[in-house]
Amino acid sequence: MNDDQGETDVGDDAPRPDPDATAVDDAPRPEPDATSTESSDTPLHRFLHAQDGILLFVREVLVSVSAVVALGLVLYTISGVWPPMVAVESGSMEPHMHRGDLVFITAPDRFSPDYALDDTGVVTADVGSQRGHASFGGAGSVVVFDPPSRYGSPIIHRAHFYVEEGENWYDETDPDYVNAENCEQLQYCPAPHAGFITKGDANARYDQASGIAEPVKTEWIDGVAHLRVPYLGYVRLELAGAFVPTPVAADAPVESPDRAMNASATVDDATAGPPDFESTRMTVSVV
Repeated sequence: MNDDQGETDVGDDAPRPDPDATAVDDAPRPEPDATSTESSDTPLHRFLHAQDGILLFVREVLVSVSAVVALGLVLYTISGVWPPMVAVESGSMEPHMHRGDLVFITAPDRFSPDYALDDTGVVTADVGSQRGHASFGGAGSVVVFDPPSRYGSPIIHRAHFYVEEGENWYDETDPDYVNAENCEQLQYCPAPHAGFITKGDANARYDQASGIAEPVKTEWIDGVAHLRVPYLGYVRLELAGAFVPTPVAADAPVESPDRAMNASATVDDATAGPPDFESTRMTVSVV
């Protein structure tokens, strides 16, 4: 009796097979989802997961283009102008700007101080020297402007002072920046209309004294320069075809000895530095 009971006790303590486990092991495995298999073969899936070949190349190009477009939209939102960055074509703003620089500009009324001229957003060099406002190594704002009489790309120069229509602005000039002894000998004096007197930092004379531009009206100003990135502008110049030389007629017709003197000054300024180039509005000249 005890032996049988002992054997029975041992049998009761022995592990019994789990019927559930056996059932799981013997159960049929589910077939792969046909929908999932089909989705992995779609063109979109292959495009998004390609590891080599033309699909990978196209995807990388699209990602790069999308990043550039997104950056452009952000810069446009900040600057308020398009394009928000322009390339410098020549060298008369040296040493503060160089050919091939990429310059970030904003609409004139953005980020302008309270002492900017009225609602133009431009700080002239004479006001900037009094207020301590400087940009690109000098007092006052550097502006991008596009006179309707100019052939070629816009100009990026410094705004020195503002004149009213009919004003004799000779007395406001720095004598070193004009080649005249009075208003009668000075081109665009008296002023034919209100506007800014501008000058390239490396140029010998004001743009208006050289015949490069009339006094710059506020509506001709495309933007105010704030920041430059060296060398990156060469990429834009290449894309814009800016290395194809095109003559620019900047000198005025000679009508008198005084006018002849001013016209000669224009030719000197135009030939002293690098030539101008035909380009799109993505580039700016400093002539």
